[in-house]
Amino acid sequence: MSYRRRLAKAFTGAEVLPLYPDSRYVLFSDCHRGQGNSNDNFLKNQHLYFAALQYYYRQGFTYVELGDGDELWENRSMEQIVDVHSNVFWMLSQFYQENRLCLLFGNHDMVKKYAKFTARTCSSYFCTQHQEQVPLFPDLEVQEGYILKDCLKGFPIYLTHGHQADLWNSVFWRLTRTLVRYLWGPLERLGFLDPTSAAKNYKVKEKTEKRLVSWAREEKCLLICGHTHRPTVGSAQSPYCNTGSCVHPRCITCLEIKCRSITLVKWSMLTRPDGSLYVGREVLTDPVCLSEFFE
Repeated sequence: MSYRRRLAKAFTGAEVLPLYPDSRYVLFSDCHRGQGNSNDNFLKNQHLYFAALQYYYRQGFTYVELGDGDELWENRSMEQIVDVHSNVFWMLSQFYQENRLCLLFGNHDMVKKYAKFTARTCSSYFCTQHQEQVPLFPDLEVQEGYILKDCLKGFPIYLTHGHQADLWNSVFWRLTRTLVRYLWGPLERLGFLDPTSAAKNYKVKEKTEKRLVSWAREEKCLLICGHTHRPTVGSAQSPYCNTGSCVHPRCITCLEIKCRSITLVKWSMLTRPDGSLYVGREVLTDPVCLSEFFE
């Protein structure tokens, strides 16, 4: 199956999310939440992410995660990831209770596509404050793709992780997971880079993004992905956007959609004039009207 067919398959029967003039969506990807050990790349940015979640919850955004939310290639236990990052999952559960949480799976958390896995690991978690199991994401269904559709103008925005454009991270994901878990993971700690990773291998990144842009042009849609960890807001000539990731060295990035416009945003530690630190939100691009991608 070609990458074009794999991408098309991701949106076959996909759930449609409505886009109204007052709709607010925030799109994150590639959090790679881990188990709190030296391999947990999310750990250094957990405070930034938690502050961002609180902001978007208060502002009435719907949270959309475009895959690789949890690092389930290097780690086997989803339960331990939830336990280590319990404050984050508690915040996500608040979105879920208000029907403001949409989760997609990527290559690193592909197992979430199986209902038995999510029922066993994501339905509830142990709350240390109350010393009992409490609901987390009961009856959760993790999708491969969503279609965000403007309710007045009708133009389609396709949301998926983007691994479908990469053979090793889609068709051969089980083999690649084994190599990452037992070979490339240990080697990376010695300074070697995983040659199959679109986030760490520049040539793989370039090839993957060219394929995603080509598919979006052919389908005459706006395609929003993660996977490559390279944040970008495209144009009518290149109708492709990327959220970036939550494992950048000193920040996390995401895309905000509100008032029918899309904006790239960075969250990082900033310094006040008196030297005190705070978590700050910075706008990296001017808002781009979504209709501009369809001109």
